Amino acid sequence: MYNIMKKLFLIGLIGLALVGCDNKKGAFLETLETQNDVPTAVAKLIATIKAKELTHFQTIDHAKNAKDAGLRLKPETVVIFGNPKMGTKLMQCNPSMGLDLPLRILFSTDYEGKTTITYTNPEYWSLKHNIKDKKCLGIIKKANLAMQNLAQEAAKK
Repeated sequence: MYNIMKKLFLIGLIGLALVGCDNKKGAFLETLETQNDVPTAVAKLIATIKAKELTHFQTIDHAKNAKDAGLRLKPETVVIFGNPKMGTKLMQCNPSMGLDLPLRILFSTDYEGKTTITYTNPEYWSLKHNIKDKKCLGIIKKANLAMQNLAQEAAKK
């Protein structure tokens, strides 16, 4: 009887683990598809960043850098930007937040020609940086909404 219960428990545990694998909630990376090519989506993001009075720090064209090194890479660009006021508050919550700030959004095209927009889900920061303060968690929640909105704006046709 004990062995049967043990086997049922293990089967249930494995089943629960497999169901959890498909769950997008709590994913560290968020990805959206866009009909835009990488340069168009990047330009849309930068225009939105400026319109929202955020700071655009840098754009890194990984494909160009690969070409300069004599290598090939499908279009892949990272836009680095932020809100220094929000970022400072997050770094006051935990200085290690400086590893994830300023914010970054990646634009890439796969071998089938599909362009995607990817960013780290800010809610992951609470785990990565052990942030438990309610005020800090509120800022992270706002950052998550901001990242969603920015990515959606860049994805619009």
